Amino acid sequence: MKPQYLTRVDQIDALSTDEKAALRKVEEKFAFRSNDYYLSLIDWDDPLDPIRRIAVPSPLECEETGVLDPSQEKNYTVAPGLQHKYRETSLLLVSDVCGTFCRFCFRKRLFMDRGAEVTRDVTEEVAYIRDHPEITNVLLTGGDPLIMATSKLEPIVRSVRAIDHVGIIRIGSKMPAFNPYRIIDDPSLLEMIGKYSTDEKRIYIMAQFNHPRELTPQAVEALALLQKAGAIVVNQTPLLRGVNDDPDVLAELFRKLSFIGVPPYYVFQCRPTLGNGMFQVPVEEGYQIFEAAKGRVSGLAKRARFVMSHATGKIEIAGLTEGCAFFKYHQAADPANIGKFMAFRRNPSALWFEDYTEPVTDMPVPAEFMEVSG
Repeated sequence: MKPQYLTRVDQIDALSTDEKAALRKVEEKFAFRSNDYYLSLIDWDDPLDPIRRIAVPSPLECEETGVLDPSQEKNYTVAPGLQHKYRETSLLLVSDVCGTFCRFCFRKRLFMDRGAEVTRDVTEEVAYIRDHPEITNVLLTGGDPLIMATSKLEPIVRSVRAIDHVGIIRIGSKMPAFNPYRIIDDPSLLEMIGKYSTDEKRIYIMAQFNHPRELTPQAVEALALLQKAGAIVVNQTPLLRGVNDDPDVLAELFRKLSFIGVPPYYVFQCRPTLGNGMFQVPVEEGYQIFEAAKGRVSGLAKRARFVMSHATGKIEIAGLTEGCAFFKYHQAADPANIGKFMAFRRNPSALWFEDYTEPVTDMPVPAEFMEVSG
């Protein structure tokens, strides 16, 4: 089956004439793209349907909140389309198209200025990676690498796999959710994964399922095929208002993923990107939702970490007390910060790390929390 892609809200038959007219204004600012498979998951009788919220524009996106590059990725760009923020990991932007444009996307700038940051010829980027032996992980992302034809993607994978010190190639993709037929109907993709995901150096698929309803039989089949081909598949999702900001929904997502052997990896605090205000959940409320969800599942389903992809690193939301919020650098652009533990006075309205302005220095913190991990 080959889903049909839609690139204008006027093509969504389920929308009324008035709805289409209102959403054209949003479309002028933030592009729309989806397909009939993914839109078929929507209950159009439910105005609060979570899949609709992910895929279909909303007038709320026009609220002037946030910035286009909240994690300041430009500061870590070392070659066209190549970022090197963390010592061991580089990020290669290989596509500026996705199966659906998530309304909460933190890189929507790529779809507003097509081709500005994405590399088509990776020669320079691969040379940089080859010249930096500390890089053991390369993440192919965008956009979505799996929207590319396998014939276009394979040369990139082959070039990176030829670098001896790269042990892991990651492919960040929501295509298993958006269009599982991309995987089911393309044996050449599975052959490519089988060839370059070796016993000693694996390909990881960084899937993104935001809601349990996305885990359709077709999606589960696609994930199983990727696993059988030799890929390691994990899942990550932002915490999103109206999508998965309910402990029962998030727990069901964790549970279903664990049943099919796809570990929950990260749950992200929604980045303060332009137009994303409708999806943001305050940090402390998000932590409580996350912990409540983990409390409803077994150990293998509760392996995710709740983090902010901040400009300075991945900051884990580590805990709350009555008066304090605790954070820890799970990863950092400055290696000296890895493992750094921080305490701030609580701020229930905080949406991002900068909203915490009162560090706590007058209370004892257990010594083991202050140790810097390697």
